[in-house]
Amino acid sequence: MKKLLTIDCGEILLREYTIDDVDAIVEITSQPEVYTFLPDFRTTREQRLDWLINYEIPANQSFLKAIPAIDDQTYFRLGIILKETDQLIGFCMTGLKEELPPPNREIVYAISKYFRNKGYTTEAAKGLINFLFKKTNAEILNAVALTHNIGSNRVIQKCGFEQVDRIDIKNQSYYHYQIRKSDWLEKEQFLYETV
Repeated sequence: MKKLLTIDCGEILLREYTIDDVDAIVEITSQPEVYTFLPDFRTTREQRLDWLINYEIPANQSFLKAIPAIDDQTYFRLGIILKETDQLIGFCMTGLKEELPPPNREIVYAISKYFRNKGYTTEAAKGLINFLFKKTNAEILNAVALTHNIGSNRVIQKCGFEQVDRIDIKNQSYYHYQIRKSDWLEKEQFLYETV
């Protein structure tokens, strides 16, 4: 069996998606606290299983094979796993945001309503940012959050992103943030290890 990439982030791990994650992902993306802000992520179990098998897992494998040159890679999706229980409690990913000008690689995340306000989302985002800046050729990362999504804006700011703009996407107002590899590496405060 292939060893899955994991990123240790303290109380949580980031781990490549597996087919066994389907029910947890569907449950999380069916929560109003998630689909209100990420409506395109809400699916039926059958649709999610199809996506996992035919798109998400193959895209992850393609992404990992391309490292360090990820310019043409679309999405890389990781589950947020609570170490204590080995439970998938959310997800954190990177992809190309079509609505942004290049370089337009962004990070995206969501966590179950049952695990909010514990710092897990921030830890997951920092772990992914650190991985991308240390293992790939990404020089700038983006994040966008609806202006009224206070929690997501807070996570982005805690990760060191700077607001660069306010933009409209699909007739909704978002804050657009960026962080540069040079700024991230200069801080040297986020030392997560890839297992």
